[in-house]
Amino acid sequence: MKTNYIIDFDSTFTQVEALDELAKISLKNNPEREQHLADIEELTNLAMDGKLSFRESLTRRVQLLHANREHLDALIKKLKKKVSASFSRNKEFFKDNSKDVFIVSGGFKEFICPVVANYHIPEKNVYANTFLFDDEGYIYGFDEKNPLSEEGGKVKLLKELKLEGKVYGIGDGYSDFQLKESGMIEKFYAFTENIERASVSSKADHIAPTFDEFLYINKLPRAISYPKNRIKCYVIGDVPHHAIKFLEKDGFSTIQLNKIEGEDLSEAGMILFQDGLTFTNEQIEKASRLKTIGYLGNSKRKIDKNFCLQKGIVLFDDKKDTWKSADFIPKRMADFINNGDTKMSRNFPNLKVPLMDNAHRLIHIHENIPGIMAQINGTFRNNNVNIVAQFLMTKNGIGYVITDISRKYDKKLLTELKSIAHTIKFRVLY
Repeated sequence: MKTNYIIDFDSTFTQVEALDELAKISLKNNPEREQHLADIEELTNLAMDGKLSFRESLTRRVQLLHANREHLDALIKKLKKKVSASFSRNKEFFKDNSKDVFIVSGGFKEFICPVVANYHIPEKNVYANTFLFDDEGYIYGFDEKNPLSEEGGKVKLLKELKLEGKVYGIGDGYSDFQLKESGMIEKFYAFTENIERASVSSKADHIAPTFDEFLYINKLPRAISYPKNRIKCYVIGDVPHHAIKFLEKDGFSTIQLNKIEGEDLSEAGMILFQDGLTFTNEQIEKASRLKTIGYLGNSKRKIDKNFCLQKGIVLFDDKKDTWKSADFIPKRMADFINNGDTKMSRNFPNLKVPLMDNAHRLIHIHENIPGIMAQINGTFRNNNVNIVAQFLMTKNGIGYVITDISRKYDKKLLTELKSIAHTIKFRVLY
C-alpha cells in the first residue's frame, strides 16, 4: 500500500522557525529589534503549543517583520544551511520517495520551495502560505483565502487533498498533532531533534528524536542503520559540560553518573570517563553492547586496553593528559560510531576511511587467524554482493575490516557475516 509522508517545515525540516530568522534579518537596524524579536518568538510558541489561534499569531508576526524580497533572499541562504541534520543525511530517501513526500506548513512558499528543492521535493508537493507584497517589494500581509493561514488549516488541506493509502505525519507543533486528532493521518510522530513541546509529545503515537528514528521504526531505507538517539552514552564523573553537549548535539543519548559501581552496563554503547577513574575487566565483561570508551586523561593502569581489544571495544584516551582532551576525545568517539574511524585509538589499529555514497558500510572485528578474510569475502561472493571498497588493518592478533558494498543484498548476508567463527563484533554502520 502506498504511504504518504506529511512533513512540517519550521523546527522540523529545518532547525529553526523561519519567521523568527527572517525577523533577525529584517529588523537588524530597527531600534526596537530586541522587543520585536521577543514578541515574534512568543507568538510562535503560543501557536505551536495550541494556546493562540494560528491566524492571529501569523497576522501579528507578519506585521512585526517589516521585511522585503531582499530579506527573503538572505533568509533562504541561511535556511539552506539550517536543514535538520537527520533530514540532511537522509537526502537519498527524499530522492527515492519524492512523489510521496509533502511539505505541509504554516510557513511560506517563498522560502520553503527553494530549500526543499535541494531534496528533490517538487514545488507541487509543497503546501504553505504565500506573502502579499506592495509595489516596493515589502511584505504587508498574506493570502487569507489559503486554508493554511487558518486555525486547523492542515486538517482542512488534507481533507481537500484526499490522499490515497497510508498517511504519516511528522512535526513539532500542535497543528501537526491536529491531523492525528482529526483522523486524517494514521500515525503522528512528534519530531524533537530541534525542540520538544510537552503538549505535543504527550499526545504523539511516537516520539522521533531524529528522522533516522522515524525511518528505523518504519523499516525504511536510511543513511545510518541504527539511530544514534538509541545509542546510550554513559558519562561518568566530572566531565566538562561542553564535551557532553557535543555528544548530545551529535545525536547520542547521554546518561550522567557520578560513578559506575552497581550500574547496569548492558545497555551502554559508549562510555566517557573523567580522568582518574577505573574501569575493571569485570565491569567491561558486563558491557556486552559497548563499542567505544573515551577517557579524559591517560588510561594506563585505569583500563586494560588489551582486554578492551579482545572484546572489540575501541579505546580513546589522552596519553599526554592535555587540557584539550575534552574537545578531541568525544569527537574521536563520535567519528568511530559515525564512520568507523579508529584514528588515534589507544588499542585498535589506526584507520581513517572516507565516507562513501551509494553504498552500505559494514564493520567486522575478528581474531586475526589465517583464512578469516577468505571466509568474509567468500560470504560476500556467495551472496552475489559487489564490494565497492575495503579497508583492513590488524594489531595484536585482532583484525579490523571495513567493507563498503552495493546497496542491494539479501539481509541473510548480515547473519552469515556475524556467524563466521572467531568474529568478535559486527555491525552495519550505514
